[in-house]
Amino acid sequence: MLRTAAKEFIGGVDEAGRGSVIGPLVVAGISIGENGISLLHELGIRDSKTLTPIARKSLFESIVQLSSSLYISKITCYEIDSYVFLNGLNELEAMAMAEVINNIRADTIYVDACDINLKRYKNKIKKYLLMVPRPNICCLHHADSLNVVVSAASIVAKIIRDKEIERIRENYHDIGSGYPSDKRTMIFIKNWVTRYKSAPYFARKSWKPVRIMLEQVPGTTDDKLRGLMHGPYRKVLNL
Repeated sequence: MLRTAAKEFIGGVDEAGRGSVIGPLVVAGISIGENGISLLHELGIRDSKTLTPIARKSLFESIVQLSSSLYISKITCYEIDSYVFLNGLNELEAMAMAEVINNIRADTIYVDACDINLKRYKNKIKKYLLMVPRPNICCLHHADSLNVVVSAASIVAKIIRDKEIERIRENYHDIGSGYPSDKRTMIFIKNWVTRYKSAPYFARKSWKPVRIMLEQVPGTTDDKLRGLMHGPYRKVLNL
């Protein structure tokens, strides 16, 4: 990777796929020398949601080249379900963001916060930070549109998330966009539940529309208790 000559490195962290009903939640972080921030502006880096897929793909390659470090965390549907059933999705995302922060080199890191309470979310992240000294963490709402480094991270997260959805689409075809607002996505899941008496492994059973489908089809298996009581999540949340 190309490195920009600078004494201070700035980091940005963002996610893609939080509201989706299909596929993982992806958290991405990058760091860049402060002198390289102007290059991000020159490239036209902005919030990934405002860019076309072609523009995102082109900018992704430039971001990778300019970044001094880059790290991606993928959160599976099973992990998401385990935390949503405990009203702990923000905690899970904070853990993933801390994992990313622990693996990028930056002095100050800007984070797109999902919690309405910025201080609370910052403290959630800090609980899971391992490095010493710790970087300065700045939590912001809409950071992906306010900070160009977070915008760059949002593009990385979106590209990786789209690749994950494309892998699912290659195997299962007409899954739609993966979001609950997409009729094709919900028809796909409904047909799957009707046929197999369970939700797809790549769908989030904790999302209300999927829970309703599972409740309406006789003979389905409810994974709620298994999600609550199985695996490492029980230790993390002190159940």
